[in-house]
Amino acid sequence: MKASPQAYNLIREFEGLLLAAYRCPSGIWTVGYGHTSNVPPDAVITQLQANLLLQEDVAQCERTLNRYNLALTQNMYDALISFIFNVGAGNFHRSALLSKIKVNPYDSTISDEFLKWIHSRGKPLAGLQRRRMAEIKLYFSTQ
Repeated sequence: MKASPQAYNLIREFEGLLLAAYRCPSGIWTVGYGHTSNVPPDAVITQLQANLLLQEDVAQCERTLNRYNLALTQNMYDALISFIFNVGAGNFHRSALLSKIKVNPYDSTISDEFLKWIHSRGKPLAGLQRRRMAEIKLYFSTQ
C-alpha cells in the first residue's frame, strides 16, 4: 500500500512547517515537516526541500508498515503512517499497538494503544493527544 493524501495532510497538520532547524519537544534537531535525520543545528531549507524530505520520510514509513503484510483499510494504513512518522519504526515494531493489529485490526481496544503514545520526556503533551485522537478517528473511519 501507499500513503494517500490524507496521511500527508495529517502529518503536515501536526508537524507544522519550519524551514530553519529547531529542537522538537523531545530535544531532537528537526526541520521541514518533522524531518529528523542528520539535521544540523544551522540547517535552513526551502519549501521544495521540505516537500521532498516529507516524501522520503513517508516512503520510509510505508516500507516499515508494508513489511508486516497487515490487512488494513486505506484509512487504517494512513493513520498508522502518521503514527510511525511520529514515534519511529523501532517504537512501532515494539508496540502493543502493532501486536493488537496483527491479531485483529478491528479490535476497539486499539484506541487505547494509540493513546499510550502522548508523552515526550515523560510528560503528556496536548499536541500529541490531539494527534493520537485524529489518528484514532481516521483509523476507525470507513470510506
